[in-house]
Amino acid sequence: MATRPLVTLVTGASSGFGALSVRALAKSGNIVYAGFLQPNNDKTTVYKDAATFAEKNSCQLRGIELNVVKEDSIKKAVNQIMADQGRIDVVVHNAGHMNYGPAESFTPEQFLEMYEVNCLSCHRINRVVLPHMRKAGRGLLVWVSSGSAHGPSSPFMAPYFAAKAAQDSLAQTYAVELTQFGIETSIVVPGVFTRGTSHFTTAMKPGDPAVEKEYLEGPLKGWDRINLEGHDKVVSPDADPAAVAEAVRRIVDTEHGKRPFRVHVEFDGGGATIVNGVRDLVRKTFLTSLGLADLLKVKVR
Repeated sequence: MATRPLVTLVTGASSGFGALSVRALAKSGNIVYAGFLQPNNDKTTVYKDAATFAEKNSCQLRGIELNVVKEDSIKKAVNQIMADQGRIDVVVHNAGHMNYGPAESFTPEQFLEMYEVNCLSCHRINRVVLPHMRKAGRGLLVWVSSGSAHGPSSPFMAPYFAAKAAQDSLAQTYAVELTQFGIETSIVVPGVFTRGTSHFTTAMKPGDPAVEKEYLEGPLKGWDRINLEGHDKVVSPDADPAAVAEAVRRIVDTEHGKRPFRVHVEFDGGGATIVNGVRDLVRKTFLTSLGLADLLKVKVR
């Protein structure tokens, strides 16, 4: 554990991996801000739940309103954290949204929405947070990626998979550009989780139902159901999403300069671990051949 509590902002913290991560991080002794899309009013329970958890566990967990696709919301949240704490040590890019349906049945606007939430939001937040981290000379970005980015993928989730692949690629580039400022990057790669999250139940539906019908009442009739059932079959019954939160917690609590670049949390055969092992080796070899090997190592001051 670090010598002082780390001020940590987690996006998309109202459910799933995010909700589990903020609790794990707070219990570990960090000062945690849980980014909630919902406004803080009497009708919103997530803020009360966070406050209750903090009181019961004698830890520092605070809800903060954060819409990751709205720059004014991001600036307001970051300014509030800076006013409270004077620093932001860690950002966990967790906010995400899934879809389910044939690729062609999603409109271009829906694809853009997927990129906004799953990829571009990370860049928006970085542009507000990184000036503070660069000034401090240290920091940590944790990106919650997906095994589908470079590993196993299936039909009916094309917008999500494409956006997550873009996010993972963005994280890799940011990583080498930030090391000399003392800012580390860790990418967490969850595999398939069909229980304990709301990913599938809240998934975006196709915006063009006529095209969807041509697929799912035509040659692909029944295959969407087989796909969902197949996901359940390939995932181990031990696939607890809390394992992703624990991976995030371990990364944050690791000593600065010694954090892993990528951590996989898979209960579905480990395909992403295999693919990313090769991919990351190629990345390292190529950057070294360019004379950029030193950019792979974070500068510790």
